[in-house]
Amino acid sequence: MKTIIEPFRIKAVEPIRMTTRDERRVLLKDAQYNLFALKSDDVLIDLLTDSGTGAMSAAQWAAVMQGDESYAGSPSFYRFEAAVKNLMPFRHVIPTHQGRAAEAILFSILGGAGKNIPSNTHFDTTRGNIEASGAHGHDLVIAEGKDPASDHPFKGNMDLDRLDAYLQEHGDSVPCVMLTITNNAGGGQPVSLENIRGTAALAKKYGKPFFIDGCRFAENAWFIKTREAGQGDRSIPEIVRDCFADADGMTMSAKKDAFGNIGGWLALNDDDLADEARTHLIRTEGFPTYGGLSGRDLDALAQGLSEIVDEDYLRYRIRTNAYIIERLDALGVPVVKPAGGHAVFVDARAWLSHIPPTAYPGQALAVALYELGGIRSCEIGTVMFGRQPDGSEVPAAMDLVRLAIPRRTYTQSHADYMIEVFEELAAIKDTLTGFTITKEPKQLRHFTCAFSPLGA
Repeated sequence: MKTIIEPFRIKAVEPIRMTTRDERRVLLKDAQYNLFALKSDDVLIDLLTDSGTGAMSAAQWAAVMQGDESYAGSPSFYRFEAAVKNLMPFRHVIPTHQGRAAEAILFSILGGAGKNIPSNTHFDTTRGNIEASGAHGHDLVIAEGKDPASDHPFKGNMDLDRLDAYLQEHGDSVPCVMLTITNNAGGGQPVSLENIRGTAALAKKYGKPFFIDGCRFAENAWFIKTREAGQGDRSIPEIVRDCFADADGMTMSAKKDAFGNIGGWLALNDDDLADEARTHLIRTEGFPTYGGLSGRDLDALAQGLSEIVDEDYLRYRIRTNAYIIERLDALGVPVVKPAGGHAVFVDARAWLSHIPPTAYPGQALAVALYELGGIRSCEIGTVMFGRQPDGSEVPAAMDLVRLAIPRRTYTQSHADYMIEVFEELAAIKDTLTGFTITKEPKQLRHFTCAFSPLGA
């Protein structure tokens, strides 16, 4: 069959409040044009993030009912730990309330002034936690990863030649090597198994621990299975295990590829590092067998980890994004190709070429999508990454708008509506104007800054 249907039935629904364009104009102004400041009730289709916004299965809700809320040694933790270790062969699994908490713990130990941490591309909270420690994050993705139109099958790959040179030059100041799969900031693009192994080998060559940000590990494994030579006949769990086999640890937001509404973990092989991490966890998150989560959450995540590696689900998941990208491409909307895992990324810099990067074309497009169609998306460009640690501002490598698709939440009708909104927007895109930032915090400004339209 040509049509790949949703591999699930809908058992419960929640209503969407239908707003008008005039209402949304007022709501945007009241929110100072920052889509994070909108109330979710005022959003028709919420694609701000795929983090924690998916729908849990009947089996997950059943697992919630067996959650044990003991402060220490809960059986919920041991079910959760077993589910993680079934896919990621690390000695220590330390639960946290979400992925950024795992990052904060890791970099509070490994980071610090004068340290440098390379990755393919650090995402916003990863970079924020690195910089909060006094360290600096550096992105070494391959050149194709910065070209939205490139059809390279693994645009999330680490540039191994650059990493080798980087470790030669900065080795004494590098506490670890990071790799994120899939590469969120670069368009949800995957990393090949060959590249994961190559990155691990370079880290080992220079005596550096190798950590993976694995929040979309299952989607990355699907791309390895379908795009990498010699992997097509292997199961998703087998590929996942190989992805982590050469790593020394991982951070994880379980709000993505564990079907959780909350949760995460830090996994480690080093005993001393794990002891230090648990001590930090107790100070900030909770006892090591719950780590800021309820037993209900831990059981839901354990069940979710068994569901995320289902090939029928992954086939549908990736095909959904490909479907939207194909339709937008046919409309002449420049999109990041090939289709990534968790989101559709629009090249706002190319589509709104009359708006310079420092006037934030990604924000202009995101605002227009909400005003016209009630769609909430996320700018991933100069607003998110343009501000430098010294306070200066430079254009980001790309100005993208991410339409992150929550898992098991929307249907093809919602996708077709999104495409229709883009079709109407295409007729007026040249009239859109840029923005200026009128108020911003010192770090992670995109979450809370205020905007004003240019010429207003």
